[in-house]
Amino acid sequence: MKKRNVCILGAAGRDYHNFLVKYANNKAYDVKFFTAEQIPGISERKFPHELAGKLYSRDIPIFHEADLPKLIEKYKIDDVVLAYSDLNHLDVMHKASISIANGANFVLLGGKETMIKSTKKVVSICAVRTGSGKSQTSRRVADILKARGIRVVAIRHPMPYGNLLKQEFQRFAEYSDLDKQNCTIEEREEYEPWIEKEIPIYAGVNYEKIVRAAEKEADVIIWDGGNNDLPFYKPDLHIVVVDPHRAGHEMLYHPGESNFRMADVIVINKMDTAPKAGVKKVEENIKKFNPEALVVKADSKLIVSNEKLLRGKRALVVEDGPTLTHGEMSFGAGFVVARRAGAKIVNPRLHAVGSIKKVFDNFKQLHDVLPAMGYGKKQIEELESTINRTNCDVVVDGTPVGLAKIMKINKPVVDVDYVLKERNIKLDKVLKKFGIF
Repeated sequence: MKKRNVCILGAAGRDYHNFLVKYANNKAYDVKFFTAEQIPGISERKFPHELAGKLYSRDIPIFHEADLPKLIEKYKIDDVVLAYSDLNHLDVMHKASISIANGANFVLLGGKETMIKSTKKVVSICAVRTGSGKSQTSRRVADILKARGIRVVAIRHPMPYGNLLKQEFQRFAEYSDLDKQNCTIEEREEYEPWIEKEIPIYAGVNYEKIVRAAEKEADVIIWDGGNNDLPFYKPDLHIVVVDPHRAGHEMLYHPGESNFRMADVIVINKMDTAPKAGVKKVEENIKKFNPEALVVKADSKLIVSNEKLLRGKRALVVEDGPTLTHGEMSFGAGFVVARRAGAKIVNPRLHAVGSIKKVFDNFKQLHDVLPAMGYGKKQIEELESTINRTNCDVVVDGTPVGLAKIMKINKPVVDVDYVLKERNIKLDKVLKKFGIF
């Protein structure tokens, strides 16, 4: 039987997972290449043959997605597989149309072929959009389980932006692990809160290998999702977070809509800051498209290190990068705190340098906030330079990482964190109802 030639459109995460669980050991397919999107600096490298299995004696190239039409022709591609997240439905169909127009099928893989079964209970926390509040929800679930003496291990959606051979299997339990693995700002944002809670967190490339290791030290595994992607493991409880600041997006983005429709529990987050009309629209969509879901209403409670320092001052607000970029938000928690304190929020656009300047050019919704982009040493240096060049009195750090830990900032810094506070149903009752303990 002739093998089907396949290419996988990705962003250094779901693409590698789909390859390993569906294609790597399947003689019916030959994956010719990956493409890279969303994350800077990840194209023009290769997926190592050492990770690809016995059927691949060669490294698999990774190209720019913009070159897809000519690549389909060059490699005689039969199937184009979309394998990254937080794309609006129109963009998904444009990619489908490009694939079909150039003679290939367009493929979306579902959970049956991509979710690995664990021997331990799995609670997945996912979302309908980037920046909805997955991380704070995951940590709330972890606190509840840990308080009951249950051994908890977290597994994070992949962020392997460096050497893939070294990042096949990663375990973070101490701060020194972050330095050993040369973690980006995005990685630190996700891993540090778990380290603070003394809960190990795993990530990497090979999620079969990862879960088997995690099972040895866990009673319950928390899948800490990325973007609005589906879980990599079959969940015993699937919790999905929605953001009423972006009401209606739960039905407009891939694969966020799939998460929304399949959720056991839907958390309506940020109710303390969201417009009432947004909350109402989300509630209407739940009743219409997933009426069986249990609904938890919650606030995203802000914790500020020194709000007095902001009063009457010129403030530069730095927010979580992915939330502002492919999450398409124009502000985050730092902006809310600065405005609440009466600070004059300065526009960092004129002071941006290098790749940070390009981010402002590419994401037109950004005006009064600075996205904390840091996908490598050079970009972290450019972010630091942009912060220090900006004419302001104080920096509001709305990222989960604590920027002052990894760069020298020449102004006072006010840290902003956020925790989930349920309004109606407590998550401990939810966990018990679904048999997690």
